[in-house]
Amino acid sequence: MLYGKVPGIHKNISRLVQGTVMLSTGNEPQGWALMDQIFSLGCTTFDTAHIYAGGDNERIFGRWMNDRGIREKLVIIGKGAHHSPDRKRVTSWDITADIYDSLARLKTTYIDLYLLHRDDPGMPVDTIVETLHEHKVAGRIHAYGGSNWSAHRIAEANAYAKEHNLSPFVASSPQFSLAVQIRPPWDDCISITGQANIEQRHWYSTEEIPLFCWSSLAGGWFSGKLTRENKAEHEESLYMYSYGSEDNFKRLDRAGIIAREKNVSIAQIALAWVLNHPELNLFPLVAAYSKEEFEQCITALDIELSPKECAWLNLED
Repeated sequence: MLYGKVPGIHKNISRLVQGTVMLSTGNEPQGWALMDQIFSLGCTTFDTAHIYAGGDNERIFGRWMNDRGIREKLVIIGKGAHHSPDRKRVTSWDITADIYDSLARLKTTYIDLYLLHRDDPGMPVDTIVETLHEHKVAGRIHAYGGSNWSAHRIAEANAYAKEHNLSPFVASSPQFSLAVQIRPPWDDCISITGQANIEQRHWYSTEEIPLFCWSSLAGGWFSGKLTRENKAEHEESLYMYSYGSEDNFKRLDRAGIIAREKNVSIAQIALAWVLNHPELNLFPLVAAYSKEEFEQCITALDIELSPKECAWLNLED
């Protein structure tokens, strides 16, 4: 495992972050076993969210963490203020309520990195920054950022923070993968993939803001299960909805060619492509459902792709 740092967090952050969306009361023993296995492989950083499984995600993760007595060895990424079917929830009240809910469910006094799960561009950044800063000063969160926030909005928030001597956003969690989205999988998602988002990537590079990128395997597009021959079997999948284009099939074809050359899997090549962007400080979020899946992701950390290979994979030839 490799590790990195985020401003405001004194602990080492594992370069691969394990998602916990699979945790539920229906499979709690299996969930504990999975967390044990992934932690044993050197993963110290876990992604949670207020909305996942109606809160069970946080409750189960908290029970596991506290039973093992490893709180100070872990970096918890918490996410809140996700929109509801009725309204956008990026308000001071909702942020505060979600933080208190998450702390109670996790049974901890602080969350290492707190991300606003969605943005509401109609909401001025001043109230948002002031609310998050208040919770940071109180010690409930140690650092904060945005998930599915555009680079422009984070820049706006940080300009306000600087002007008023408040803590800035120190991390962002957009979608980033070899495959380019043809449509977002869910409402209000932000991607930094593709030519259309080159300015966002340049800003993150210049500002040196860590990126906790989600769906780095394009939601399963590069899982190895999909081929041109069996694509009809996958028509109802979310990844076909979001990534089902001819260009992405070409990227899948090329990932398969390089995977065979290097004797690794397509998924490992796709993840290595994300990691082989030295200008970006990347921490891919993965959702391994087994120890073996996470071990494959770790192997991708050591796969070197040349600039020429990265460009060829991305159809830049």
